[in-house]
Amino acid sequence: MNNLITDVKSLEIETLKNLKNSKSNNTLRAYQSDFKDFSLFCSQNGFSSIPTQPKIIALYITHLSKSSKFSTLKRRIASISVLHKLKGHYLDTKHPIIMENLHGIKRTIGSRQKAKKPILINDLRLIIKAIDKQKIRDKALILIGFSGGFRRSELVNIDYDDIEFVPEGVKILIKRSKTDQSGEGSVKAIPYFDNQEFCPVVALKNFINIKFSKINEGKVFDISDKSVALIIKKYAEKAGLDSSKYAGHSLRSGFATTAAEFGAEERNIMAMTGHKTTQMVRRYIQEANLFKNNALNKIKI
Repeated sequence: MNNLITDVKSLEIETLKNLKNSKSNNTLRAYQSDFKDFSLFCSQNGFSSIPTQPKIIALYITHLSKSSKFSTLKRRIASISVLHKLKGHYLDTKHPIIMENLHGIKRTIGSRQKAKKPILINDLRLIIKAIDKQKIRDKALILIGFSGGFRRSELVNIDYDDIEFVPEGVKILIKRSKTDQSGEGSVKAIPYFDNQEFCPVVALKNFINIKFSKINEGKVFDISDKSVALIIKKYAEKAGLDSSKYAGHSLRSGFATTAAEFGAEERNIMAMTGHKTTQMVRRYIQEANLFKNNALNKIKI
């Protein structure tokens, strides 16, 4: 009997490990940060944060809706739900009091996010020209980030061994990403550009030849995902652009929007960015075609 109790305890520990390993460290940190805010709300109002009740969640999201985007409300609910699961508690996040409250908030404040600006071709040229010649890492980072439609987390996790230069350009292995939590992996292929000044392959090769001249291992860019956004903002400002309108995601959205402007097919854009659904990619395509397919182009005055 004692052995059975010991075995069950070890199984519980192993199960908790598996649950935690099902999410990336960054995702778990985000969940914990969200839950910390919810816990503060509960402690200030005499509620139990775990286990909690749908009514408390409804009150919390009403409280949040006064200062937060709709997408933030949905993410907080998801975070609270995950933390409950990890602790072995059931929480009905589809309860009518939560869902109807969300619908009411959506009608009141809207759900469309005000996204950061994409870095388009003209922006990219200005930004690259603003980078000092000795800052070869920053040039490679921005050109690779743009041309591969990379997420910040993917960029900063590229290892030396993940890169293979071939006659056509470079192949980069993405071992894990936001939409590939199981780690099946994918490969992004980036060809040489005609203009070497803006060629991501040339920029990456120049940087790697210097950084890995003695030791052929380690992270390529060796920075945090937050640093990617700071680097973009830094050179956007140097280029005379409004840096507050750009962020780490501007490289990825810039690639998708630019590719759509030049007529790339939806499936080919998704193959590069790794999007699993068409919803976001179609938004990029729609943005790219706002003026191209504008009915006003048929009107002559």
